[in-house]
Amino acid sequence: MPNLVLASSSPRRKELLEKLSIPFTIYSPNADESVDKNLTPSEIVSILAQRKAKKAADQYPDSYVIGSDTVVAHKEKVLGKPADRESARKMLLGLSGCTHSVYTGVSVVYGESVRTFYEKTDVTFWELSNEEIEWYLDSGEPFDKAGGYGIQGQGGLLVKSIHGDYYSVVGLPIGRLCRVLKHMGFPQLY
Repeated sequence: MPNLVLASSSPRRKELLEKLSIPFTIYSPNADESVDKNLTPSEIVSILAQRKAKKAADQYPDSYVIGSDTVVAHKEKVLGKPADRESARKMLLGLSGCTHSVYTGVSVVYGESVRTFYEKTDVTFWELSNEEIEWYLDSGEPFDKAGGYGIQGQGGLLVKSIHGDYYSVVGLPIGRLCRVLKHMGFPQLY
C-alpha cells in the first residue's frame, strides 16, 4: 500500500491533512523558493508547490507526495511573510477595508504522474482601527504567515467575508485535494 507524504513543515497543513484520518509522513524538502517576480500569483504557487512535491518525491518514490504553497495578493502585489512588526503593520493597514486574494497551489506526485492545481479565494477585511492592528500585532500571530494574518486564529476576527475555499486560505484546499488523490488512484479515500 503506497504511503502519503506531506512535503511541508507547516503545522496548519498538517492539521488540515489530519482531517482525512489517513496516516501520513511529513517531510520538509527545503526546496528553492525563488521565482520570477513577473509571474502571476497562480503561477508562483503552482511552480513552488510542484517544486516541493517533486523534491520530496525523490526521497519517497513509491508514495503519493503533496506539495503546497500559499501567497496573498493585493493590488497586483504578492505579500509574503512580514519581516518585522512595521512591515506587518503596513500589510494590515493595506488590507484594512479591502478585498485581497489568497492563492494556494497544490501538486501531487505519484511515480511519473503529477497533478497540479491552485485555488483562489477572495478575502475581505473589516475596516481596522489602529487599536485593532496593534492588538493583533501584540498577539504575535502575523509574523509567520503570508499577508501578515492567519484566518484560523485571531486573524479571523479581522475578516468580514470570504468567497471561495476557507481551507485554501488556511493553506491546503482539502476538498479538492481529496478528489485529486482519488482520481490518481490513492486507495484509502472513502
